[in-house]
Amino acid sequence: MRESAIAATLRQASLAAVLGGALAGAAGSATAQETVTGESLVVVSWGGIYARSQQEAFLEPFTKMSGLEVISEDYRGGLREIRAQVQGGDVYWDVVDITPGDAEAACEEGLLERLPLLLPPAPDGTSAVEDFLPGTLQACAVGSTVWSTVLAVDSDRAGENQPDKLADLFNLADFPGRRGLRKTPKVNLEWALIADGVPADEVYEVLASNAGVARAFAKLDTIKDQIVWWESGDEPGKLLDREAVIMTSTYSSRIFNDVAVEKKPYSLIWDHQVWDVDLWAVPKGAQNKEQAIEFVRFATGTVPLASFTKTMPYGPARRSANALAGPYALAEDVEMGPLLPTSEENFAVSLRSSAAFWSQNGEELVEKFNLWVTR
Repeated sequence: MRESAIAATLRQASLAAVLGGALAGAAGSATAQETVTGESLVVVSWGGIYARSQQEAFLEPFTKMSGLEVISEDYRGGLREIRAQVQGGDVYWDVVDITPGDAEAACEEGLLERLPLLLPPAPDGTSAVEDFLPGTLQACAVGSTVWSTVLAVDSDRAGENQPDKLADLFNLADFPGRRGLRKTPKVNLEWALIADGVPADEVYEVLASNAGVARAFAKLDTIKDQIVWWESGDEPGKLLDREAVIMTSTYSSRIFNDVAVEKKPYSLIWDHQVWDVDLWAVPKGAQNKEQAIEFVRFATGTVPLASFTKTMPYGPARRSANALAGPYALAEDVEMGPLLPTSEENFAVSLRSSAAFWSQNGEELVEKFNLWVTR
């Protein structure tokens, strides 16, 4: 999910010089103290290129501003390690990159500190509450990066009649050819209902009923014999490359390199993209609680979030950061703004994935989906 196809391109390149110019502005956009106490701060994330980009955009600038050493550690998600530390009274993680569902569950369980929303405003003075995307501020976590599922189309094979909206995924008459879809009910059921006429803001209400689930599967039935299932994030690009499908769902970050850098003849359909967010949280009883909160304030400022987009095609959780998105660090002819899920145009018609819905209904729907696939 988080490590995009640009990993091969980045290799061992250092991006410090690219992001270094943002430090002064970043310092001005946060409320961190000029100096903080404590020996070090442990920030935990998902590893790989995602964590390395966070190092350049957030961790190193925070160290330069505050004088506090920041140590990066990796984990594989979930609450097991956080729960063990909190319940054992030995909390050595200070800040964790966490998913919305885990953040909500951990907050309810008392595993996270409640965070005061004393966040820096946007450069134009817009308050943080207004600047952050809806639903990206939680009681115990603050939104950072946005990722999404979109449709990618083989434009060359589509010819003059180019699909340009979600409904075209289900239109075999005008757009014949196989479709790639991830082998999961998530996104597929939402898209099926939207294509069948359900307003996006009513999707989860409808999907919570047996009739709504049946309606979604009935819509998927209309293209079932044309579906090629994928499971790994690198598969959609491969399906397009070998002309196995004419269009496919894909993580926008994973198709970025094909579209923006390699200039393959693929176009993206952002209509009704389904997006989600990663957040920063502080484990309950963190040894460096105050410094951890200062880091969260800093890392969710407009300039640091914009700096992150220079190396990773993830959208910032703040609207004001989109305007500061510049060229891609490793290909200056590529402007990141139009390729971010949170750009004004791409985000205009979108659906936020509901962590609460999938937490409550996911197990049952996965079972129903798996049975439907085999029928």
